[in-house]
Amino acid sequence: MPQEHIVKSYEQELNRLRDLIVEMGGMVESQVALACAAILNRDRTAASQAMEADPKVDAREQEIEQFVIRLLALRQPMAGDLRHIVAALKSTGDLERIGDYAANVAKRSLVLEEFSLRSAASGLAHMAALVQENLKRIIDAVGADDPEKAMQVWRSDEAIDEIYNALFRELITYMMEDPRNITPCTHLLFIAKNLERIGDHATNIAETVHYAVTGIPITEARPKSDLSSFANVRPVGE
Repeated sequence: MPQEHIVKSYEQELNRLRDLIVEMGGMVESQVALACAAILNRDRTAASQAMEADPKVDAREQEIEQFVIRLLALRQPMAGDLRHIVAALKSTGDLERIGDYAANVAKRSLVLEEFSLRSAASGLAHMAALVQENLKRIIDAVGADDPEKAMQVWRSDEAIDEIYNALFRELITYMMEDPRNITPCTHLLFIAKNLERIGDHATNIAETVHYAVTGIPITEARPKSDLSSFANVRPVGE
């Protein structure tokens, strides 16, 4: 936290809150890694572990919420302290959603075991790597109260969107070429969207960290390249 406090126990509570969020971030980071391993390596064990981790992430979110409520009631924080405490509450919500998306990826990986990922595998692998890198960065930024690292995550989300757009078009093309591809490609589309949303939530946390530390909200438009809702998809060669 950015300032020292006369009451030592209050300082310890603020540090404990930050540690709890970093610990929750580590749990979610591990869950996402397991989900990515499940889809890319067809790893049933990793898929099961990713799904089993979800209730633990939810429980940690509830623990942090109760901790925040106690801090607000007993300490009546102001200024920077209040920003950090409210930011903690917002960040845990984003982390919980990331965990949900990871669990969904893991579930869909089990359905895809009998299908070939075709060339979409390389795009998914690249996307998964970028998502995991951003997630690690933002957890580090939370632990270090680092607005510059948070801004790196904020700016790099566009690359994830660009990969998602390419995958979207590729998978739609496969479905148009052969109706037998519809089932696996639909699941792959959902998986890609879940990874893209994980990137979005990491960006949310980046904005929260920046404001908590600096007191200045990010006013410029968020760099986004997810154009799948407006995609004009054409078969290859047309």
